[in-house]
Amino acid sequence: MKPQLIVIDDEADLGSLVCDVAEQSGFDVSQYTSARHFMQQYDNCADVIVLDLMMPDIDGIEVIRFLSQQQCTAQIILMSGFDSSVLHSAQKLAGERGLSFAGSLTKPFRLPQLMELLDSLEIKTRSHSPRTIIDPPSANELKLAIENDELTVFFQPKVSLNGDQKAAAEALVRWQHPDHGLLTPDYFIDTAEQNDLIDSLTWVVLRQVMSQCSQWHDQGLGVQVAVNMSAHTLKELNLPEQIGNMLQQYALDPSHLVLEVTETALMEELIKSLDILTRLRMRGIRLSIDDFGTGYSSLIQLYRAPFSEIKIDRSFVSEMDNDREAATIVQTIIDLGKNLNMKTVAEGVETEACKEKLKTLGCEQAQGYLFARPMPAGEFFKWYQKYLGL
Repeated sequence: MKPQLIVIDDEADLGSLVCDVAEQSGFDVSQYTSARHFMQQYDNCADVIVLDLMMPDIDGIEVIRFLSQQQCTAQIILMSGFDSSVLHSAQKLAGERGLSFAGSLTKPFRLPQLMELLDSLEIKTRSHSPRTIIDPPSANELKLAIENDELTVFFQPKVSLNGDQKAAAEALVRWQHPDHGLLTPDYFIDTAEQNDLIDSLTWVVLRQVMSQCSQWHDQGLGVQVAVNMSAHTLKELNLPEQIGNMLQQYALDPSHLVLEVTETALMEELIKSLDILTRLRMRGIRLSIDDFGTGYSSLIQLYRAPFSEIKIDRSFVSEMDNDREAATIVQTIIDLGKNLNMKTVAEGVETEACKEKLKTLGCEQAQGYLFARPMPAGEFFKWYQKYLGL
């Protein structure tokens, strides 16, 4: 069965041209010159939708909203004669609305561009079997999981881009569920946040991280590990003392611990957060501002808080190869980090081209699927031994 492609463009001739090229590329095609007509007949069977942004009855942005409401699974290709900034905003909107954005074409485009884009698409076979949906856990279920040591920490390597061969990682919590197997934080973090369990969860992670770091140090591998901190935990004024005592218990140098803090967490109780973060830095613990650039007041947070590291959000890094504006934002953040004497870390690195671009720009550290996925502690130790040539 051929994949299905739909073209929505009020310019009939151009739409027909796209259909002709798509047929040559192996698609069954349908064409609509009216967005309203398309919406009336929509059945969610398309694999690819080629959508013009500027149409007279209903514009492309309204169609994007409609497709999102219909939980459309098709890959979306946008066409526009507007300037690149409008097309760029529409791309981001499609992504934010949960649609699968596959590419864009600026009118007038050349046929080889369209052919290359269509040939690059990965069409997945549609499954008619129902997906297993796991309901979020209750507070009591999560509390028992914490008490029964069902939470475990995975480690994703952070790789140096400037020749520094020190081992580093981000700690990422997982739930080894007795019935559902290994579950990621998306499944249970909201329950923890909403039911005052996030502190207990955070301390489980910190204790596992420090215990594991101590073992690695005894094995000759000094690892700097980053741990995500919630807004709730940053309200506890005795946090610096508690973490300091735990570091002493495991005989770890404070510089081996990095606490990642989002701008949202910092803003919830700003004065108290600044108090806590400053005292943590005074103890030698490193602080990273996570997801930098996605908040509303990034620069003022860098000015106020004693961060030692900027973590560049994956939403910018993953688009560097194809999006000039994303690449410019990444370069600006790296330059800012250099000027403020702060380490820059890029997350979401998935291609060799992206890695080389970051290296050229002077980014110091990177993590992402290009290097390794999060893994258990034993696998991490073997991975880094191989990476460092030990």
